[in-house]
Amino acid sequence: MAKEFKFPDIGEGITEGEIVRWLVQEGDAVEEDQTLAEVETDKAVVEIPSPYAGTVLKLHFKEKDLIQVGQTMVTIGEKGEAVDETARPVEETAQEMPGEETAPSVVGEIKDISTEIRDTLATPKVRRLALQMGVDIKGILGSGPGGRITEEDIQGASAPALPKKPAVKVKSKYDFYGTLERIRLHGIRRATARKMAESVSTAAHVTHFDEADVTGLAGIRDKMKADAAGKDIKLTYLPFVVRAVVKALEMHPMLNAALDDEEQEIIVKKYYNIGIAVDVPDGLIVPVIKFADQKSLFELAEEIRTLAEAAKNRTLDLADLKGGTFSITNVGMLGGEYATPIINYPEVAILATMKIADRVRVREGEIRIVKTLPLCLSFDHRVIDGAEAARFSNDLVSFLESPEKLLD
Repeated sequence: MAKEFKFPDIGEGITEGEIVRWLVQEGDAVEEDQTLAEVETDKAVVEIPSPYAGTVLKLHFKEKDLIQVGQTMVTIGEKGEAVDETARPVEETAQEMPGEETAPSVVGEIKDISTEIRDTLATPKVRRLALQMGVDIKGILGSGPGGRITEEDIQGASAPALPKKPAVKVKSKYDFYGTLERIRLHGIRRATARKMAESVSTAAHVTHFDEADVTGLAGIRDKMKADAAGKDIKLTYLPFVVRAVVKALEMHPMLNAALDDEEQEIIVKKYYNIGIAVDVPDGLIVPVIKFADQKSLFELAEEIRTLAEAAKNRTLDLADLKGGTFSITNVGMLGGEYATPIINYPEVAILATMKIADRVRVREGEIRIVKTLPLCLSFDHRVIDGAEAARFSNDLVSFLESPEKLLD
């Protein structure tokens, strides 16, 4: 008997994905747990295994299509078995769970009015009529005062609809000034756009700028590079920054927190999981170094390299992307003096490290050329005041300017 496999809920609030590549074709024999497809979510590229053994009867989506959790992804059954195209349309999104009662479809006792239509302009009587007639009230344009839905609207919506010609959507390749290129917003870029918009529209962003004299840190790093190379480790400045950030967070725990808007509580994290923003061709991925306070400089360097490579190759596990308490984005490797990084919500702070360079500064009354590291700390002003952000930054600078405190 043919079995329909629906795109599963893989956790982390993921509701949809884009089919990157089918690894099977219709007519192929598959084994249980054999990978059917690679699906790109807003977290990572996930391999979807088959829950059944049998023959692939139908692939319900094409590559590059978006699929929602609960939509039928593939039908598997016996070779030559027909697929019932009408029994369960691809558009359905709800999975039936064993033992659950289905909603009443005939006139009878209506226990509850669906929470999904509570905000629609309609009287309780009209709502009950919609439920009894199986009409989705959300999709109706009311003809009553102020857009209120009437009984006539419900009755009209329940009548068989005449087939309509599909609307033709024209996308121009030109405008008044010249040629246009249209790039589809999808995958990581789409997820990045959504995440950034959520952060900016929720958190109260403020950015504090500072600078650390890392002349001494540069000297210590140069001395340690040979030892690191002998262990096949590339020692950058970033492990030192992570160490300094963790030590500053230990002194200022409010920056290692999250705001629970629903419960109106500030949740202070008693562990230090540091997210490192990685630039990939189609957006940003932020893998997380777990328990960064418990790792040596060389361990941090190796984990940063491993996570960055996995992010660029899209081989990260979902577990690598969750649990962060504070994020760092290293803009300096590309250049620049200042930036205003967007907080990796629901975290409450993020640090952008800019380009380390020789700069002219006054030291002990004399003009000198020193190596400095510009620091840009964005924080959520709902949780952190400017004074606390400045104190955190002062201590961070102090650790970076006293690099011996960062050694194992």
